[in-house]
Amino acid sequence: MTRVVVTGMGAVMPLGNDLKEFRQNLFAGHLGIGPITKFDATTTGITNAGEVKNFDVSVRLGKKAAKRMDLFSQYAVDSALQAVEQAQITPENTAAKDLGVIFSSGIGGLTTIQEQVIKMQQKGPRKVTPLFVPTAIINMAAGNIALRIGAKNICTAVVTACASGTNAIGEAYRQIKEGRAQVMVTGGAEASINEIGIAGFAALTALSPEIDPAKASLPFDKKRSGFVMGEGSGALVLESLEHAKKRGASILGEIVGYGSNCDAYHITAPDPNGTGAIEAMRQALAEANLEPEKIDHINAHGTATKANDTAEAQAIAKVFGENSVLVSSTKAMTGHLLGASGAVEAIAVLLSLAAGQLPLNLGLKEQDPECPVTLVTKENKTPSRLEYALSNSLGFGGHNAVLAFKKWGED
Repeated sequence: MTRVVVTGMGAVMPLGNDLKEFRQNLFAGHLGIGPITKFDATTTGITNAGEVKNFDVSVRLGKKAAKRMDLFSQYAVDSALQAVEQAQITPENTAAKDLGVIFSSGIGGLTTIQEQVIKMQQKGPRKVTPLFVPTAIINMAAGNIALRIGAKNICTAVVTACASGTNAIGEAYRQIKEGRAQVMVTGGAEASINEIGIAGFAALTALSPEIDPAKASLPFDKKRSGFVMGEGSGALVLESLEHAKKRGASILGEIVGYGSNCDAYHITAPDPNGTGAIEAMRQALAEANLEPEKIDHINAHGTATKANDTAEAQAIAKVFGENSVLVSSTKAMTGHLLGASGAVEAIAVLLSLAAGQLPLNLGLKEQDPECPVTLVTKENKTPSRLEYALSNSLGFGGHNAVLAFKKWGED
């Protein structure tokens, strides 16, 4: 069976606008969350978000090209170009017919939608930009990436709310594993820190109203009060091991399993029994041919909402046994990037496996006793063994997606 490896990664997100900056801030335990600056959020009751900072579209996209994209597509293309550059994918070493893109978003061009609806209401329908549709629709992150790199294999988007990025990576993994592509650019992007994005999630009472940024996103903590909106993009280049070896690529890690299913329980709440999450984790383990005790770390979905953290922690305990695997949620640092979260967290897992070090559950003071897992702290962040890890994503609509990763090694 074809082995699938990772040869490139790129990121634009609250902890940095490239992989090096992300890595440094991730392991230093820096907080990417702060007061909302993109608009005056006073009337929403929400104060903080995980914003992308100092993003310069001219660096990789060019200002002219960026004008034809919503912000989520700009983030997507920028991170994808970073990943392709690191992987050193070129027309000379990779045929266009063997190169595909599966790149997702949970919401897509929300900034464009908001701006153009307001313009239509104020100035009439004839003032709506001709680029409204091709900038707003979710598949244009994938489409713009494919246009930029000349990818002529499959080009699509998976939309499963907050599981979108993980599902995109999993489906890209399957394309290669099953022989339909040799190289895939995959991941997720989101740009929903705007009036309608914050107001919409605030109306659901899903967002933390905490004023202090350091106390806003507290996954698995007894005092958690909801998630913090984040934004950005994570991109990975996946490749068949044979293709990667043939062109002498540097290998960053390996994907060994993928699980995906649905709770079929509620439009926003997870199944409190965690049955879907349990089965998705078991699917990923089965495909990887791994027993639960082989998993050293789980980057949890860990949104810092009461319902999610309790259900997910108890699902982890049922699969692995209580307090038997090290668990962390990087959303404590980044906020929740919605459809991009799974991609950014997959990168965090790969960085952790390579470094032999785990990201902290930043801000954790008192663990909720209803969350029976061993959380990563300063004392256990450098475990003696770190070879296999899972990345969990759970989305509105009951979507569950899990990826299993292995530290790179020939065996």
